[in-house]
Amino acid sequence: MKRRSQPKTARVRRAITTTAVPDWQHAIRERAARVGIIGMGYVGLPLMRTFCAAGFRVLGFDVDEVKVRKLNAGQSYIKHIPAALIQEVLRSGLFTASSRPADLRGCDAILICVPTPLTKTRDPDMTYVENTARMLAEHLQPGQLIVLESTTYPGTTRELIKPILEASGLRVEHDFLLAFSPEREDPGRTDHTTETIPKVVGGYGPRSGKVAAALYGAAVRRVVPVSSCEVAEASKILENVYRCVNIALINELKMLFDRMGIDVWEVVGAASTKPFGFQPFYPGPGLGGHCIPIDPFYLTWKARQYDTATRFIELAGEINTGMPQYVISRVVEALNARRKPLHGAKVLVLGLAYKKDIDDLRESPSIVLIELLRARHARVDYHDPYIPGTPRQREHNLGMRSVRLSAARLASYDCVVIATDHSAYDYNWIVRHARLVVDSRNATRAVGHGRDKIFKA
Repeated sequence: MKRRSQPKTARVRRAITTTAVPDWQHAIRERAARVGIIGMGYVGLPLMRTFCAAGFRVLGFDVDEVKVRKLNAGQSYIKHIPAALIQEVLRSGLFTASSRPADLRGCDAILICVPTPLTKTRDPDMTYVENTARMLAEHLQPGQLIVLESTTYPGTTRELIKPILEASGLRVEHDFLLAFSPEREDPGRTDHTTETIPKVVGGYGPRSGKVAAALYGAAVRRVVPVSSCEVAEASKILENVYRCVNIALINELKMLFDRMGIDVWEVVGAASTKPFGFQPFYPGPGLGGHCIPIDPFYLTWKARQYDTATRFIELAGEINTGMPQYVISRVVEALNARRKPLHGAKVLVLGLAYKKDIDDLRESPSIVLIELLRARHARVDYHDPYIPGTPRQREHNLGMRSVRLSAARLASYDCVVIATDHSAYDYNWIVRHARLVVDSRNATRAVGHGRDKIFKA
């Protein structure tokens, strides 16, 4: 890891105990500002890496004691964050992990990267954000900068975070600074990283915005300042609504084209040759990950407060959440063509992660597929090279272990469902040995044999 300048003196470190912008700028330039990151997950760990690479000292805070122990021991629990990186920042003295809230008092900037899930009724679950804000209010220090990175509805920073923090007796823009800067992580990508992805930053006020932009500007290549927290919050929602609606469109067209005997993947490939006016989106077994299946409904919920219907978002959600059911219907059709009922059938689901080549299970449609298959009394196993067992999740607890793949095992299943198109899979080998393959990812497009065994879903 390339390291920049180290903190120079304790005098520079103490200079930041005032909200004066010149002192902040000096402390940022000299790397005297200490950065605290709350939430050591798929957002917090890459953010830690980026600030450490820029020469900042980072405190990684998490309520999960297991994660804290692993990090301080130089271990990683996320596939694309190697243990060697954790060990390097520990040796450099730039990083330490903690589960003690009082340790956050020694940080100058605190970046909040906690989950923002949905309730069962698709309302925002702000428990993690609210609890974090209340914890910070107990330890808030004059001069600190607090930045929320968790994706949420426009108005969260101003309406929820600010009142909680000001209950400490300190005032925003006078005694402490407050901003919103949406995370833009896409786990598994190698062409874009936290450092290279432009960072949108919106401050509660001009002083907060200026300091937050300066801090991020010292660690990432490009900062995009906007006029308010609300603009920054809305920009992230827009990004995910855009993807959600377009994926729903292609999923709907897929179901139509299947009935018409047209390969939607070939259609998208042909349309993609147009050099302008078209951006390809691809169908799948459902939406997964921490953003697209969840974030648009934060805006839907907020819109109701303004008596405004978000019909595109709601329709897109209906289509996308129905895709696992569509895949099951294709499994039923494929089995019926072989005179085999789904009830009692042995089914292998290939891939548990929500997208290829990662170990992220959040909102994965594979989980829903397995539950739907079980509900129809199929005997279900799964294989994923990156997920050896299924952990307990907020809404799911499959209690399964990944099976080992072999030619004989593949041949023992009535149907193999490709739910995640990991690059590690040899699809020619899979099709050769499986009796029947239902492909929801177009992973078998280059397979030159056994086409009669392949059903697209």
